[in-house]
Amino acid sequence: MAHKILLLAGDGIGPEIVGATEQVLGALRDRFGFACEFEHALMGGCAIDAHGDSLPAATLDLARSADAILLGAVGGPKWDQVERAIRPERGLLRLRSELGFYCNLRPAVLFPALADASSLKRDVVAGLDIMIIRELTGGIYFGQPRGIETLADGRRRGFNTLEYREDEIERIMRSGFDIARKRGKRLCSVDKANVLEVSELWREVAETVGRDYPDVELSHMYVDNASMQLVRTPKQFDVIVTTNMFGDILSDLAAMLTGSIGMLPSASLDANGKGLFEPVHGSAPDIAGRGVANPLATILSASMMLRYTLNEAALADRLEAAVARVLEGGIRTADIAGADDRAVGTADMTTAVIDALGAA
Repeated sequence: MAHKILLLAGDGIGPEIVGATEQVLGALRDRFGFACEFEHALMGGCAIDAHGDSLPAATLDLARSADAILLGAVGGPKWDQVERAIRPERGLLRLRSELGFYCNLRPAVLFPALADASSLKRDVVAGLDIMIIRELTGGIYFGQPRGIETLADGRRRGFNTLEYREDEIERIMRSGFDIARKRGKRLCSVDKANVLEVSELWREVAETVGRDYPDVELSHMYVDNASMQLVRTPKQFDVIVTTNMFGDILSDLAAMLTGSIGMLPSASLDANGKGLFEPVHGSAPDIAGRGVANPLATILSASMMLRYTLNEAALADRLEAAVARVLEGGIRTADIAGADDRAVGTADMTTAVIDALGAA
């Protein structure tokens, strides 16, 4: 039976990078028998323009029935002034919440050919391979009450609620320990337990869950120190597990260790392994339509889709190897190009990856 993949191109460069990845997946289908069929739907600002909602009911229905979802990017200045409840970013939060995509995997892997593209010294980042696991459906982004109110004296007050239930912490920690077992068997739980009661509970639950994984080394780190250590000695980390907001920030910081945010994929999984896959970068409206966007983060997100949801590990290995060969050949988009590299646009980079896949 064919895998049913929902493609949500979104806004800005989204249609370009998702279109490129659809071509790559099509090549896997044509050459290597990858059984798949594609559906397309609107989400984000484009959906607001067409339907008045960033996550239309029809799109949500297709997402529920799909085996996996590939998303480009949503948002842009055009929609910054629309009603908050229907903004592109709120639609993305709703999609994650409605489908229970609580486990966000953000690998920060430095391809050897890009060691000099990082803003840090080669010896600091060479061989970097970190998995940041971000809890995605709880925390301050979803806590209630929230809002902006006017006080009796006329001043306005904004407020958000940070909360986590014990069961929410336990399930993300178990996901982290399970993944750490398959990697370097080291897990660092990042919190702010010296200030936040929520983090005190987070750390207590991490310790409790850790007793079920005696083969995995558990450590704790405050988020401010973790930020510093990611820049100072990033290779000390194997798996990082943290909250929604801390993970949002730390994963973007880790992105720059790899040379470009345009290189980082992500996966958001539910309890059964179904996933939403998307690049970490945004919609980049300043370069949209120019044909220069880097499609590699989206292509690598498709590789995560093959590996974590569709159980096509061999095809995931082939796709990642193809990306590595392209980079080793000196082919780069502008965001990662050095003086001696061959700078190409989105279409040529896509063709290079397809060519590097080889033949069946």
